[in-house]
Amino acid sequence: MNYTKEEVMQFVEEEDVKFIRLAFCDVFGKQKNISIMPGELGRAFSYGIAFDAWSIAGFDSGIRSDLLLHPDPDTLAILPWRPEHGRVVRMFCDITWPDGTPFSGDTRHFLTTVLREAADAGYRFRIGAESEFYLFRLDENGNETKIPYDRAGYMDIAPEDKGENVRREICLTLEQMGISPESSHHEEGPGQNEIDFRYSDPLSAADNTVTFCTVVRTVAARSGIWADFSPKPLRDLPGNGMHLNFSVQNADGSPSAPEVTEHAIAGVLAHIEEMTAFFNPVDASYERLGSCKAPRYISWSHENRSQLIRIPAADGEFRRAELRSPDPSANPYIAFALLISACLDGIRNSLPLPPPADLNLYSIDSETRGQFRVLPTSLREASRIAQNSTFIRNHLPDVLVSAYTNR
Repeated sequence: MNYTKEEVMQFVEEEDVKFIRLAFCDVFGKQKNISIMPGELGRAFSYGIAFDAWSIAGFDSGIRSDLLLHPDPDTLAILPWRPEHGRVVRMFCDITWPDGTPFSGDTRHFLTTVLREAADAGYRFRIGAESEFYLFRLDENGNETKIPYDRAGYMDIAPEDKGENVRREICLTLEQMGISPESSHHEEGPGQNEIDFRYSDPLSAADNTVTFCTVVRTVAARSGIWADFSPKPLRDLPGNGMHLNFSVQNADGSPSAPEVTEHAIAGVLAHIEEMTAFFNPVDASYERLGSCKAPRYISWSHENRSQLIRIPAADGEFRRAELRSPDPSANPYIAFALLISACLDGIRNSLPLPPPADLNLYSIDSETRGQFRVLPTSLREASRIAQNSTFIRNHLPDVLVSAYTNR
């Protein structure tokens, strides 16, 4: 949005804003917020708004509990589902200790430090997330069920696709908040949906991913249903993925050389086992991997959806790589930061890209499959690998490593 602090103050005064939500995420990516009145906005910009961090997942330092929220004016957005009179707006925040030192558990700040590292190396990244979700019915008492909202299949249309109007309202709500979806459709599972975004700078993409989940849940609730982003809501049916499309550019925005992209992909392939605990951070994540087109083997190819990384058919600015293992339970700030760090490691060390696996990994024989490395098969295994990883220790704050590996 590119608002300044002064412009936000003016907007709040002129647009009848009565509540400002200061939003942030815990270490696992769950959005939290504090609401303040307009009279407190100047103090928020100048000094920050204090809150007690002891009850926030991953924020308990054991000694000090007071932290400060500092709103980022660039992230100002109206919440369209709130009243037009006495409006409510939201800004994402940076988190510091009272002395101004950045809080190491602030995953949004962690992503910004990785982006500065990339810029110092002469590169910038673009990322777009494809998040899948299920829509389920509520029972007569308004409680959640696992009954799908419809029985439609991949890219079906109404009347079989009952989620069409829900997706429409989600997309229109996102547009009102300054976020432009690229496409939407019914996914393969019954009641499963997907809305995709054109990729953008990673910080905006992560903010938008968090906002997207809030909007989907809000619109679903207003429609008398509920949205489920968990990795494997229904046994033996497709799970929810969060595919990450990424590209590498020179610092001036011009396309990088092809070999730079190859080294970047090689870096992701080299470190994927170590990053899996953060891309797939719950037990149900491992019920999804290796089933219903979710990847299990560490490989890449062109236009091949059985691979961990595929290169979609696209030209020019739309040329990208797609990492298919992450799921929506991941904290997008951590996921994007680790993805970029792995790319940079591959570029710095000129890691060679292995030959493409131009075959269907779902149908090949066991002897051929045995030639490929395999993603961790449980959260315990993934956590152990992350805990023993030099790459993770060198690129992730200790508080985040501990939160994810000591559960």
